[in-house]
Amino acid sequence: MRGPQGHPSPILTLPQGEKDPLSIRAKALVFADPRSRQLLEFLQRVAPSVAPVLIHGETGTGKELVARYIHSASGRAGAFVAVNCGAVSESLAESEFFGHEAGAFSGAVGRRAGWFEEADGGTLFLDEIGDLPLPLQVKLLRVLQEQEVVRVGSRKPIKVDIRLVTASNVDLERAVEAGNFRLDLLYRINVAAVKVLPLRERPLDILPLVEHFKKTYSTRLKIAEPMLSEAAAQALLDYPWPGNIRELENVVHLALLVAGDKALRVEHLKFSAGLSALHAGPVGAAPTLPQDVLREQLLRLFETPGDALLHDIEDLIVREAFSYCSFNQMRTAQLLGITRNAMRTLLANHGMLKGRNKACP
Repeated sequence: MRGPQGHPSPILTLPQGEKDPLSIRAKALVFADPRSRQLLEFLQRVAPSVAPVLIHGETGTGKELVARYIHSASGRAGAFVAVNCGAVSESLAESEFFGHEAGAFSGAVGRRAGWFEEADGGTLFLDEIGDLPLPLQVKLLRVLQEQEVVRVGSRKPIKVDIRLVTASNVDLERAVEAGNFRLDLLYRINVAAVKVLPLRERPLDILPLVEHFKKTYSTRLKIAEPMLSEAAAQALLDYPWPGNIRELENVVHLALLVAGDKALRVEHLKFSAGLSALHAGPVGAAPTLPQDVLREQLLRLFETPGDALLHDIEDLIVREAFSYCSFNQMRTAQLLGITRNAMRTLLANHGMLKGRNKACP
């Protein structure tokens, strides 16, 4: 994290974040908007304590940046260890979290410390904690209560001192009701709750973020930093930013590729269909079909596809449909027009089957 000298408001950035322009994470967070300043003041009060923190916010709002700020302001000397729970293999999760001894299982050729040990004296950040399988939630709760871990293949407990910070973009209380998250674990991690607002609800952060990304990508592209026209600035403020900060970064990056060092104008800004809906054209014009919206968004994704585009799109569809159907497998299968077995396969492939609760009513 760093704060550029002369910037009118505090700004947080990921360490070496500029090296991965296709990352799905938000890589900058500013506190220009009054509601963002309220968040910063709350973080400054919470950070020095040892209380577990649960951060909630939409994807791309900057939850990891908030977690890193809490760690940096906590005064803890240990490391900040970030874990994406949705990407953890269920078969290896216990070893990844708690470590293992040599020979504990096939392929365990040496002793290895887990994430809890790596974060000893520091902060362990569990992003998308709602994706943890139920059996692992039980073991996580025990570790948090006892403040010690036992490596796989060992009986010797190891004391750990970690500050736990978690994050989720789904309502964990609803996940509890659906049987996918333990209520006792929610009580344990939700001592201090932090809400990171979507970008559309803190509009005064938009233009400072635009300036930050404009400067960052101008330097990377080795061009003079262009001016931003008034019309383009207004368009940026009017847009609802469904993808939040990470979408704003992509829009600015692409605009610079198109405009070069010329002034950025509205035609250089490749918005998603959200802006088309705001400027739908003359009254009586034919409405935009959802398929047309999807086609437009696919073309945008094809321009910056990342490393696993098909998997990412499938993951988005499965997660949103499952949430829309209140985490009910049968209703989700009916919504998508597939069999329940096919639905269960998709849920398993994307890490959304939860222990004994795999068979939802």
